[in-house]
Amino acid sequence: MTNEESLEALLLVENSRRNTDLIADLILKKPELFDELIMIYLKNEEPVSRRAAWVTDTVTEKRPDLLERYLEEIVTRLETFTHDGMKRESLRMLARSRFPADQLGLLITLCFDWLISSSESVAVKMYSMEVLYKISQQEPEMKKELVDSIELRMHEETPGFRAHGKKLLKQLYKEIGGT
Repeated sequence: MTNEESLEALLLVENSRRNTDLIADLILKKPELFDELIMIYLKNEEPVSRRAAWVTDTVTEKRPDLLERYLEEIVTRLETFTHDGMKRESLRMLARSRFPADQLGLLITLCFDWLISSSESVAVKMYSMEVLYKISQQEPEMKKELVDSIELRMHEETPGFRAHGKKLLKQLYKEIGGT
């Protein structure tokens, strides 16, 4: 049995915080297993890839350096993820990473599309907002579009979205000097 097969077996034991933390601790102790974890995550097969995404997110909160060389691949694969959990975990990781310059246009497009979508989950929309806000710090000309997109959805969304949106709008208004 390969490392990847045994890692998959562990991921399939159960979908729980306890199992996620157990596998994350194993990866943190044996970082050489991280490559196998990423391969499982990026192959986008339910449910194992979604569980691998959760573990990857947990591991990279403590060791963000492990994710660096996979950032371009994650952005490239983002649009193929159909499960909410895959999008959410990927965006969460991206929100705390540096953005690959080659895929910045794709990332911006996807995040704006998901932010204004009536069918995406609140979590995907909120992490899309976070990613877009972080990009707007490097690309200030997109701040107005981000404001417009958040404002567009404010009255249609959940209280969680609205609270997060208000917080970001307040910051964006200060930065662009208006409204």
